[in-house]
Amino acid sequence: MNKAEITIIVSPRERFSYTRESLESIYEHTQLPFSLIYIDGGSPQHIQRYLQEQAAAKGFQLIRKEHYLSPNQARNFGLQQVNSEYLVFIDNDVIVSPGWLNSLLECAKETKAAVVCPLTCIGKPLGEIVHLAGGEAHILVEPQETGIKRRVHEKHYFVNRKVAEVQHQLHRQQCEFAEFHCMLVRTDIFEQIGLLDEGFLSTREHIDFCLKVAEAGGKFYCEPTSVVTYVPGLKFELSELAFFMLRWSNAWEIASLEHFSQKWNLTMNDKYFKKRYKRMGHRRHQGFLKPLLSRLTFGQNPLWLEKIAIALERKLNYYISDRYTHNS
Repeated sequence: MNKAEITIIVSPRERFSYTRESLESIYEHTQLPFSLIYIDGGSPQHIQRYLQEQAAAKGFQLIRKEHYLSPNQARNFGLQQVNSEYLVFIDNDVIVSPGWLNSLLECAKETKAAVVCPLTCIGKPLGEIVHLAGGEAHILVEPQETGIKRRVHEKHYFVNRKVAEVQHQLHRQQCEFAEFHCMLVRTDIFEQIGLLDEGFLSTREHIDFCLKVAEAGGKFYCEPTSVVTYVPGLKFELSELAFFMLRWSNAWEIASLEHFSQKWNLTMNDKYFKKRYKRMGHRRHQGFLKPLLSRLTFGQNPLWLEKIAIALERKLNYYISDRYTHNS
């Protein structure tokens, strides 16, 4: 069998319940030959069985770990198995569209880019709302009276815009970053930058990766003829909720932000970090707590109850992250 030019690494983002839909879309809509490595970090038994059956039927490599994994941990398990010229990082809650991989590879070859991202949409109906169409990410160095201030500049293009409204502005363009929802990477860039930094447990790992690639001289492009859709949404099952709450725990987010600041010598009192500390727990509240309260109160969601629930959830969240730390 000829070696595939591309290896696709699928890893868990924040849940397990969209595993089947995401994997099936890859096999249905990918015309190019590829190898696939699937990282399974502590999924429930029915998902584990499904993946084992699919790995046997389709011949992909399944790497199973019995505990939850941070995103870069999972990606590194796959990355260390890659021997193809290109690889794709893709999350397990992403649906791809026909021709997605052809367009990414064509862009990489024509532009000599180190990283190519697709037009990444969000939610259902698929492919209608932009989540990312490239963006800017670099460190600004500003002279101050007390010394040098280093801060992050980050901008997403067309975020939350309807694709139909901005279609005429969507064209292949050079940019400064991609997100791990889906990106194609020239494998040899890792010979220069090493493995992904596992000090990033839940956030800023994509910015760190892109800064490292840029530092090594790699170029980024967005190729909007390649379209994928990230589909958020939790299933109210214990294993799913536990992983989601650990993934977006305060402990993991604080550790990630502090690591980011120290690694790149950034100013923590900058508004970039203040905004993220202010929104701490936002993903858990929006993705888990509010939907749960809405169910329990038949859509009423009284503010007083929400405040109590947030305080209780915060205590539960610290318990979950502490328990994981002690058991891992």
